[in-house]
Amino acid sequence: MAMPAPDATIIARKPQIVAALLAALPADTVISDPEETRAYECDALTAYRCPPLAVVLPRTTDEVATAMRICHDMKVPVIPRGAGTSLAGGALPTADSVVIGTMRLREFLEIDTANRFIRVQTGVTNLSVSAELEPEGFFYAPDPSSQLACTIAGNIGMNSGGAHCLKYGVTTNNLLGVRMVLATGEIVELGGPHPGGTDLDLLGLICGSEGQLAIVTEATLRILPRPEGARPMLIGFDDAEVAGECVARIIRSGLIPVAIEYMDDVCLRAVESFAKAGYPDCTAVLIVEVEGSEAEIADQIERIHAIASELNPVEFRSSRNEAESLAIWKGRKAAFGAMGRLGDYLCLDGTVPVSKLPYTLRRIGEMSKEYGLEVANVFHAGDGNMHPLILFDANRPGDLERAEAFGAEILKLCVDVGGCLTGEHGVGIEKRDLMTSQYAPDDMAIQMEIKDVFDPGWLLNPAKVFPLAASEPYRARAAQR
Repeated sequence: MAMPAPDATIIARKPQIVAALLAALPADTVISDPEETRAYECDALTAYRCPPLAVVLPRTTDEVATAMRICHDMKVPVIPRGAGTSLAGGALPTADSVVIGTMRLREFLEIDTANRFIRVQTGVTNLSVSAELEPEGFFYAPDPSSQLACTIAGNIGMNSGGAHCLKYGVTTNNLLGVRMVLATGEIVELGGPHPGGTDLDLLGLICGSEGQLAIVTEATLRILPRPEGARPMLIGFDDAEVAGECVARIIRSGLIPVAIEYMDDVCLRAVESFAKAGYPDCTAVLIVEVEGSEAEIADQIERIHAIASELNPVEFRSSRNEAESLAIWKGRKAAFGAMGRLGDYLCLDGTVPVSKLPYTLRRIGEMSKEYGLEVANVFHAGDGNMHPLILFDANRPGDLERAEAFGAEILKLCVDVGGCLTGEHGVGIEKRDLMTSQYAPDDMAIQMEIKDVFDPGWLLNPAKVFPLAASEPYRARAAQR
């Protein structure tokens, strides 16, 4: 993945830049030692790394604004960073950039169960939000697989989803308001806990903008009462396409489960060895969870059982108690960690119409043979958000490049069948050069014009999302301002 050459004049000014930051911010918020900045040289796309010029870890919105203002005035690129769990290189620095991280913004500011919202600083982790709400009988719906570590800032940046987004939606459906800092250091508030007017949906613009427009420091999130009950089912099949067809039939029936998750045999073998969840030995497993009263749950399970039975599953298992529910989910929650035991893998993120799942799974299997690389499929099947994991050997010359080429073909396939390049991981640098597969030049030009309004200096994540050739005129113009 090519990145623009770092600006040598900025690197030469490092002492002055660091001095300006230290003069305006607490000393323990600024990291400039080259060895210490290596901790921020990459995110979870670890194949690409570069230590930044410096790192700033503010504790307040005002400190973020101060750091942004200094970088803006000194024309230094800024890389926003949450917990660094991005799988698309969204937090990859350049040698002439300052990373501004949100991980010290950890305060819970307000809980209002009557009006169903919580206000937090965006460095809190996704999982901790629901933990904070648990005594109140409420929860926060989006639940990415990395929820133990990922922060609300990153969730907003990438519009993250998770297993339960089928019923409750992704981050944008659960975000009510933000407090954010523009590239100039100006603090802006959008939205809030109460319904607003008919102005432009700028909040929707910010959610999923991948650090291109601002750094979000506070968020007001929609919260929901915990359901009366929930119960998962495990359905095993001896054919991947048939499992995909089962998902399509459940959705076509009008049922809206809380979640429909998919794991194939490659993933199942790794998961069983690692988590010993008791999954059947088969080609594909679906985890389908429903919720409601006991009567509602029983009715939904009966209807899903009838749909699955028409496709001859090798096993249909409905949870009978909390222990069995935890066992069904145990392997899925551990899937990405378990896959790491098999070696290096490239985790993709494309979305397809649910009706195209069977065809897409078949084509991925065919392409796996063509490229000579094994692929595991584990994903949010209910909304077609696929996460193929391409296995490769990072120590074998050419393997990474072959895996990336294979991944590019999978993502193009997603677009060809009517889907899109990303569901929740973002574009970052991983899919940057594939944007032309989904967007015409005029479409991308509109997006870059919007960035130009928010960030005229193109200092925020300037080499991400847009192909470098497309963004070069904008970056060059910004450099002259």
